[in-house]
Amino acid sequence: MKLKYLLFSLTSSLLFAQHNFQTTFERGNGNQTVTYDEMNAYYQNLAKNFNTIQYVKKGEDDNGKPIYVVVYNPFPEKDLNQVRKEKAILFVNNGIHPGEPDGIDATMMLMRDLATKKIKTPQNFIVAAISAYNVSGMLNRGSFSRANQNGPEQYGFRGNAKNYDLNRDFIKADSKNARSFQEIYQWLKPDVFIDNHVSNGADYQYTFTYISTFKERLGSILGEYFYNNFQAKNLKDLQKLGYKSTPYVNIHGDVPEVGFAAFEDSPRYSTGYTSLFNSLGTVPETHMLKPYDKRVDATYKYMLVNLENLDKEYKTIKRLRIENLKQYQAGKPYGIRWKIDSTRYSTMDFKGFEGKYKPSEISGKPRLYYDRNKPFTKNIKLFTTAVPTGYIMIPKYYVIPQSQYRVIEEFKRNQIQMKPLQKDSIIAVESYKINDFKTVKNPYEGHYLHFETTVDKSNKSITFSAGDYIVPTNQEGVKYIIETLEPEALDSFFNWNFFDGILAQKEYYSAYIFEDTAAELLKKDKELKQKFEAKKASDKKFADDGTAQLDWIYRNSPYFEEKTFRQYPIYRIL
Repeated sequence: MKLKYLLFSLTSSLLFAQHNFQTTFERGNGNQTVTYDEMNAYYQNLAKNFNTIQYVKKGEDDNGKPIYVVVYNPFPEKDLNQVRKEKAILFVNNGIHPGEPDGIDATMMLMRDLATKKIKTPQNFIVAAISAYNVSGMLNRGSFSRANQNGPEQYGFRGNAKNYDLNRDFIKADSKNARSFQEIYQWLKPDVFIDNHVSNGADYQYTFTYISTFKERLGSILGEYFYNNFQAKNLKDLQKLGYKSTPYVNIHGDVPEVGFAAFEDSPRYSTGYTSLFNSLGTVPETHMLKPYDKRVDATYKYMLVNLENLDKEYKTIKRLRIENLKQYQAGKPYGIRWKIDSTRYSTMDFKGFEGKYKPSEISGKPRLYYDRNKPFTKNIKLFTTAVPTGYIMIPKYYVIPQSQYRVIEEFKRNQIQMKPLQKDSIIAVESYKINDFKTVKNPYEGHYLHFETTVDKSNKSITFSAGDYIVPTNQEGVKYIIETLEPEALDSFFNWNFFDGILAQKEYYSAYIFEDTAAELLKKDKELKQKFEAKKASDKKFADDGTAQLDWIYRNSPYFEEKTFRQYPIYRIL
């Protein structure tokens, strides 16, 4: 009789808790999402009622509003430095694009269900989540900015207070949001990371799609395990809960059945950034055209299967994260640019809708549409393996002059170990000159981004000053160091314009004066004269351009005394 009463009491308490802590989404019609103030009040109430929940301010949006992190920790030890020694940490980000609020609502329910023990108490990990990352975007609510999306009724805006797309800002960190994220990430040092999104693009039968972080940048040891074991188990378990899935349909202007390649989430993206520190990262992308309640449910259940599998796999994941670092030692090659290998692929039975064309009612021209009355299952190719198109050899150290204080600030925030020189020192280094690069024609997220950068290398001895920094590569953040400091890397600090000062000459000549100087140089310097004549003989355009000839002589003369021109100011100790 006592047992029966106890079971009744526990069930009644659980039902009361579930009812008492219903979310805005649950109380609504299935097509409504929480506001920023409602979300904060909900989590504050949850933390007040359950000692396993903490709700803490851990950063700031560009509009000055706080960014909060909700932590579910069922263990007596609350110091994360102590917790991570024995336990794993799952980190969830929500609302980076607040017009995609599925994760915001799903995480509120997940944290409630953990606190009320509707979900089995984890034995081996804690969960931390940014409740809403793009606060200013969440506050900018409307109903029309997501023209291609099926609900909810109102939602936030993609850009933040400074109109940044924050999912392009993780490595350059122009926003307070991104700097806050880096601080939160380094505070948590998570083993697994999830960044909840909603897709754009083609129409198909799936509610749930996903991006597994680029396995080549993650590293072969961790990447193979993630793709073939942990993620594969998550997706299999998700299917048991009612949601078949497909990799993110990475196509533009075509139909999915042609096959598609893995999305390269370079370090400008959240999972690209977290992969630099060996976290297993996923971007869930629920399908924009599916009903909002189904999208929230799919997001919830994907997080749920991650909880269950992390509880089982946490020791393996923690061990492989350490082993993975052994690939990145001084003297070993590192791929800094990648392309998809079209000769290697897997296949899957893709569930889509027939793509057809009909005359547009607007233009009368052929337009694509998907016929939902004609679903299909077709075997398609998935290209998930990449090959490097550029290598560097990992140095033992990088040297950062103290004048590059923006780089030093970024490194300190990301907890990169550095040691300042105690005295002026002459050091043998490898030096880069920027040989060539291209630049986008239109501004991209606040920058005129460079790409296809190449360098010329040389060895020299340079005098560095006391206070300049030596950065060892034998540390956890080695991939962050390489991806930011190697100019040829896709999202290097060079390509994000951190060093544009070296790309412009500071001294020039007046042609009418230098004409006489140049003529005198050619008379006195026979070698210069020979090179000049050979250049004219081999290059007709040059031979017909007097200005170009004068400039060539200037640049090949002692008067072109600009050691800083295109001299990359970061150095390598091999």
